[in-house]
Amino acid sequence: MPAKNKNSVELTKREFQIIRLIAAEKTDKEIALLLDVCERTIRYHLGNINAKLGTMTRVGAVAEAIRLNLIS
Repeated sequence: MPAKNKNSVELTKREFQIIRLIAAEKTDKEIALLLDVCERTIRYHLGNINAKLGTMTRVGAVAEAIRLNLIS
């Protein structure tokens, strides 16, 4: 599998909001309340984030986003 770099991963504005909140240890329910959406919407975006980052879990997504300098 080719290595990903910062330029090859494009998260949407909402995906960036969600990955930052996940990194801040917020639950899906807390994120949904903060963003005024349902929990299912958060899980949908997290699925997209995982697909784009090549990860399978919340922790993996945050770790990969940090590794790629997408979040700090």
